[in-house]
Amino acid sequence: SMKTISQACVAWLLLVTSWASLADQPLMPSKVLPVYSSECASCHMAYPPALLSKPAWQKIMRGLDKHYGTDASLDAKSQVQIETWLQANAGTYKRVEISSPDDRITTTQWFERKHRKIDKSVWVRKSINGKAQCQACHAGADRGDFEDDRVRIPL
Repeated sequence: SMKTISQACVAWLLLVTSWASLADQPLMPSKVLPVYSSECASCHMAYPPALLSKPAWQKIMRGLDKHYGTDASLDAKSQVQIETWLQANAGTYKRVEISSPDDRITTTQWFERKHRKIDKSVWVRKSINGKAQCQACHAGADRGDFEDDRVRIPL
């Protein structure tokens, strides 16, 4: 009957969408490690861990004494907690497996592809202050929300 066919279609759609959502890895876990927020976000945005791969986060965490030109060393306990949390939540999908040579989110292939139409002059605006300031254009960046429809590029 028509009712059985439509019920079967609804059941199939629910199954497919639940599979699709299982494949979607959240960029920022719902529970952010407090020490990650307090330590890392004291200098820059607390980047969603899924933006980089496990090997990239490992290199970053093991080189905090020379963290992109700054000494960002931590006490041993904080370092282990943050590195463990980053490893557990690092990106595992294809776009982050191909990391940038210098383990920067802003030089990954997917970042460059997504931002290829942004003129260089935009990045140096005081309201943006460089490619690493995701939250300048992505208000929900700290929650892992980088939805294209919500991007607002400040003047």
